[in-house]
Amino acid sequence: MSSEPWTIRRVLTWTTQHFEKRQVDAPRLTAEILLSHVLELSRVRLYVDLDRPLSKDELGAYRALIERRMAGEPTQYLTGVREFYNRPFKVDARVLIPRPETELLVEAALRMLPKDAPGRALDVCTGSGCIAISLAAERPQATVIATDLSPDACALARENAQALGVADRVTVLQGDLFTPVPAGERFQVVVSNPPYIASGEIPGLSAEVRREPKLALDGGPDGLVAVRRVVTGARQWLEPGGLLALEIGEDQGPAVLELLRAAGYADARVEKDLERRERMAFGTQPVASEPQG
Repeated sequence: MSSEPWTIRRVLTWTTQHFEKRQVDAPRLTAEILLSHVLELSRVRLYVDLDRPLSKDELGAYRALIERRMAGEPTQYLTGVREFYNRPFKVDARVLIPRPETELLVEAALRMLPKDAPGRALDVCTGSGCIAISLAAERPQATVIATDLSPDACALARENAQALGVADRVTVLQGDLFTPVPAGERFQVVVSNPPYIASGEIPGLSAEVRREPKLALDGGPDGLVAVRRVVTGARQWLEPGGLLALEIGEDQGPAVLELLRAAGYADARVEKDLERRERMAFGTQPVASEPQG
């Protein structure tokens, strides 16, 4: 064994090389995130303290995280947190890990909610609550209802709403899509990141993604089972001129556009994310003067 001390610099170099050999995504970044978590330091602070030696306990804790990561456990589950729309969300195996592209869905929904007046939004399939909570945090007078079929996901979404200071304006309801929403409610925007991966594709996903809840991934034989129900169901809950905003699979644009048009939405459209993939679909609730269907 080498007598050279295991400094932050040496540990990061070794771990990065190890992750590269095992084809872990973003090896250096992953090494830094895990070490920051163990040492309770920011990633910037790691570079300030590159020559600091790690204690035996710190090395042991870091080694345990490396082993779990190599076994396919997602980095975000190991640290218990995921940054989304500039806020830290608690995440674990109960929920899907929020993705950066979903922030574009939040931005679209925010455009429908007034900045300085009351607004109403509905988030279907809320998971960690990242969309609903972000909307409430960005619009201080907005109230949001969030639903999820999973009781475990609902519990975590409520934890996040409390931790991020919006629990008084985000109501998390457990149930199937629109079922738990109180009768008579109407919303300026209905937003959803439903399960949209075809069942047959799930075994071919990365080990990390397969660790996420199947309920949040599996969209049925064609990936559109939940999407169809959201598209048809949202019409009942939208105000005239209100927006339905959906996250979809990158190859589902034409099919979802057809669903939106068949359901009678105005201005049905599909938009691309920052990587030029068709990942968002939108439809507007017609106003009374517009033909439906």
